Amino acid sequence: MTNQNMGIDRRIRKTKKTLKASLISLMQRKDFREISITDIVELADLNRGTFYKHYQYKEELLEEVMEDVIADLIISYREPYKHVDVFTINELTASVIKIFEHVANFADIYTLVLKSNALPTLHDRICEELKKLPLEDLEDYRPNPKINKELASSYQAYAILGMIIEWVHTGFEYSADYMAEQLLEIITNKPVDAVYKISNTFKEGGQE
Repeated sequence: MTNQNMGIDRRIRKTKKTLKASLISLMQRKDFREISITDIVELADLNRGTFYKHYQYKEELLEEVMEDVIADLIISYREPYKHVDVFTINELTASVIKIFEHVANFADIYTLVLKSNALPTLHDRICEELKKLPLEDLEDYRPNPKINKELASSYQAYAILGMIIEWVHTGFEYSADYMAEQLLEIITNKPVDAVYKISNTFKEGGQE
């Protein structure tokens, strides 16, 4: 690729990134149906001709935004085992868990999805990816033969999604590194014979 072509590619990526950021910003204030292409290009400080060089409709721009999120989600999820033949949970370190870095990089979009009920299609796709990735990537994703692997992958997917939702609702109070450390602690701490003391709050107010 020539330097000229590389320069063109960089400009295209920059233009698309600006248009996407403009759309997401507008969606934080308005329903997608109410957003016009004029709104998008004015906020992006571009002209309509520039928009139409890359997209026919605003729906195409939105679809590309969602594809960007899903593609990066897949890469970040696979990070802990992309260079190994065998994936051992007990040897996992927090530093290779990248899914929370992914969420932080797309913080505006995750906030939009989880706080405003916007982009329901993207919400569903995130759930589906989190469920299917371990089933597709890990050959023996069921160390206990009594466990249904589809149910196990759903359990894990919604557990991770639950952490992401809580993180978003706290306004990203914790760092991505802290969230990765917490996930690692949770998945490696499996007290099979744990005994729990019933709280006084339940004893006093939880029973009639």
